[in-house]
This record gives sequence, C-alpha cells and structure tokens, in this order.
Amino acid sequence: MIRIPTEPSRHRVAVWRELRKAGALSLGQGVWAVPDLPVFAAGIEHAVELAERAEGEATILAAAGRSEADSARFAALFDAAREADWTEFLADCGKFEVEIAKEIQIEKFTLAELEEEEQSLERLRRWHRDLTARDVFGSPLAPDATARLKQCAEICEDYADRVFQHLHETPVGGVEVGATERAEAAGCG
Repeated sequence: MIRIPTEPSRHRVAVWRELRKAGALSLGQGVWAVPDLPVFAAGIEHAVELAERAEGEATILAAAGRSEADSARFAALFDAAREADWTEFLADCGKFEVEIAKEIQIEKFTLAELEEEEQSLERLRRWHRDLTARDVFGSPLAPDATARLKQCAEICEDYADRVFQHLHETPVGGVEVGATERAEAAGCG
C-alpha cells in the first residue's frame, strides 16, 4: 500500500509511472500487486524510494490467495494487463510500419529521417525487452509481438538501403558502400 501527500502531484505521478513501468497492477486506491518474483523487485524498490522521498510511505506485504480461484483470478488480471501492453506494442509497430511506408512513398530518403526511424525502432526494442521481462505468465500475444518487431527491423533495414542507395545516386565523397555495410551503419540489422 502506498500513501503520498496530495501536493505536489508530481510525486504521486512519478510513483504511479514507476509502478506501471514495473508491471504492477492497481487493485484500488494506493494498492498495487505483482507476482512475487525477482523480476519485479527493482521496480517496486524504486517506487518505494520515490514514495519515501515524497514524504509518503509504502507498506510491502507478501500475499497469497485464500484459494486456487483467488490465485487464478490474480493471474488472469495480470495476464489481461500484459495482453493490453502487447496490444499497444503491436499497434505501435503498425504505426512504425505506416511511417516508413509514408517516407518511401514521398521519397524522403535523408539520413536525418533514417536516424529518426532508427530511434523509433530502438524504442520498440527496449519496450519489447521490458514487456518480455514482466510477461511472466506468457501472453499468447508475445510471439506475435516478437515476429512483428523482427518485421519492423527488416522494414527499417530496407529503408536504410533505400536511403543509402539514394545517397549513392548523388555521391557524397565518391565512396561506394555495400548493402551489408549500409545496413550495419544504419543500425537496423
């Protein structure tokens, strides 16, 4: 259970963000839960530190369901939260694909745009790692998300090839770069 003074609100928001980032479920006003597994420990500890710095308090309890049905209900709630996370991730992969398709359609083959797309891909990779770490019950959407992330990397690699091909058509410095070197330089592989 976490209690934090109402003002300033930034402290409550910081703790809330940290708990969400850790994968905790909100069970009610100031009550959060995660499975009792090491993968959640660092995030919960950080949330406790933030609460205490805000002159709040956190009480950490180990709890178990009173019955198999209680444990199953918690697992189902946790799975639903992870499924929502994966659904959002998959939607962002779709946005990434649409963005690159738009850049190809308008022939915007600049290094600045490529760098922006690489940063978006890296954000997706970090997010995927975070979701994978806290998806302890194994959502059925996780394999789809992994495949979709690989597809995004391939799309980015193709875009990088197009950017470098475009730049090759108008040589800068007169040095030809091979496809493998272009993909490695682009960071999409």
